[in-house]
Amino acid sequence: MQKLSKREEEIMQVLWQLEKAFVKEVIELLPEPKPHYNTVSTIIRILEDKKFIGHKSFGKTYQYFPLVSKEEYQKSEVGDVIRNYFDNSYKKMVAYFANEEKISEEELDEILKMIKNKNA
Repeated sequence: MQKLSKREEEIMQVLWQLEKAFVKEVIELLPEPKPHYNTVSTIIRILEDKKFIGHKSFGKTYQYFPLVSKEEYQKSEVGDVIRNYFDNSYKKMVAYFANEEKISEEELDEILKMIKNKNA
């Protein structure tokens, strides 16, 4: 799956949240400073070319919707992070977060319970 630029990902986050939207609705939910309408419209066309979104026509205007789910993209991105930064090891990733104190012992226990329940 293709990687998205920061701006493309921001727009996808909005579309995942709204499920379908016109350009003006997307702009409303983007952080300040708000990009110009033409900028957002161009990025949306790029996302369409990349097959991340589709559209439905309403006269001369378009309503856009995701073709790639947030979960699909998340899975791809996390896989890339694991491959590129943790030698394809989930164990190394969890150890990293534990060593950096980004994850508590209680959270680790919860993760272990989730794993055990899934394998049960």
